[in-house]
Amino acid sequence: MGETAHHNHQHPPAHHNHQHPPNPMPPPPVVVPPLGAARGPVYPPTEQLIQMHYCIHSNPSWVQTAVLGFQHYIVMLGTTVMIATALVPRMGGSHGDKARVIQSLLFMSGINTLLQTWFGTRLPTVMGPSFAYIISVLAIINDFSDSTFANEHERFTHTMRAIQGSLIVSSLINIVIGYSNAWGNLTRFFSPIVIVPVVCLVGLGLFARGFPQLGNCVEIGLPMLILLVIGQQYLQHIFPAAGSLLEKFALLVCIGIIWSFAAILTVAGAYNNVREPTKLSCRIDRSFLMSSAPWIKIPYPFQWGTPIFRASHVFGMMGAALVSSAESTGTFYAASRLAGATAPPGHVLSRSIGLQGVGQLLEGIFGAVVGTAAAV
Repeated sequence: MGETAHHNHQHPPAHHNHQHPPNPMPPPPVVVPPLGAARGPVYPPTEQLIQMHYCIHSNPSWVQTAVLGFQHYIVMLGTTVMIATALVPRMGGSHGDKARVIQSLLFMSGINTLLQTWFGTRLPTVMGPSFAYIISVLAIINDFSDSTFANEHERFTHTMRAIQGSLIVSSLINIVIGYSNAWGNLTRFFSPIVIVPVVCLVGLGLFARGFPQLGNCVEIGLPMLILLVIGQQYLQHIFPAAGSLLEKFALLVCIGIIWSFAAILTVAGAYNNVREPTKLSCRIDRSFLMSSAPWIKIPYPFQWGTPIFRASHVFGMMGAALVSSAESTGTFYAASRLAGATAPPGHVLSRSIGLQGVGQLLEGIFGAVVGTAAAV
C-alpha cells in the first residue's frame, strides 16, 4: 500500500499524459533581399546599397553585360581622346599619330583592366588613362621644343621614346611600394577624412578639363548635358516602364541622339562659315581619326623606337605614378562600397598597386603616352 501510495504521488494523473501538443509557431516572415543580392551573403543597408541594381555577388545578363561594357568603353574613350588631343599635337604628331596613340591607350587599358579584375582587387573598376601624368608629359614635351629635328614626325617619335623611358623606370616605384607591402601598411592611416577628399578631387578634377571642351561647342555640349540629366533623373519617373532602360543606358542613348544631331548640323552646312576652332569642335568630319588609321591595330613592343632615359624625366614621372596610386586607392574604396563588398584590406591594395606598376611597365614597353589609374 505504501509503495502504491508513493507511486501515485510521484506520477501525475493519467489524463495529463494525453494533452494535445501545443500549436506550432508561425513561420518567421520572409525577408526579401535587396535587388542584386540573389547570391552570396545579404548585407544590411549600411553595407549593401538598396538602390543599386547589381552588387559584387550578382551579374547582369549577357546582353546587358555587352551593352553596359560598350557604354563603359564610350566613357573611357572620351577621356582617352581628350588626353591624346591635348598631347599629340604639341609633340608634332599628325592625325594618324594621334589615332595610333589612342589605339595604344585603349589596348593597354584593356590589358590592365583584365589584370586588375583577375589578379588585383577583383573589383568592378576600369583601368583608364590618368590625367595625373599630363604635367609630367608636358614637361618632357617642353624639353624638346627647342631641339632641331628633320620634320615634325621625327620630333613626335623622339618625344614618345623619351616618354616610354620615363614610364618604364618610374613604374618601379609602384612595383616596389606595392609588392613590399609598404602601400598596404600606409593605408592603415586612410580614414574617411582622407579617402573622401581624394575621391572628390579625382572626380571634380575632371570638370576643369571637361567643361572647357563643352564650351567650345555650346550648341552640341549643352543639349547633351541637359538631355542626360533629364533622361536619367526625371524621365524614369514620368515613364516608369522605361525607367530601368533610362537609368542604365541613358548615356548611350543620349550620345546616339546628340551625335545624330551634330551630323545633321554638319551636313546642313551650319558650320561652313565659322572659325576653325569651332569647326574642329563641332563638325563630325574634322577629327580625321577614322580615315587616318587602320581599323585593327595591335600595338607591339617599342613601336616608336628605342626608349630614351633621362633622370629629370624619370623623377617627374615618379611623382605622377604616386598620384595615380592615390587615385586608384580612393577609387577602390569607392568601388567596394558601391558594390556591397567589404573594404579592400591592406595586402589587397598593395597587390593592386604593385600590379598597376607592372601595367605601367607594359605601357612604357608598348608605347602608351600616359599611365593608367582605376576608375569606376
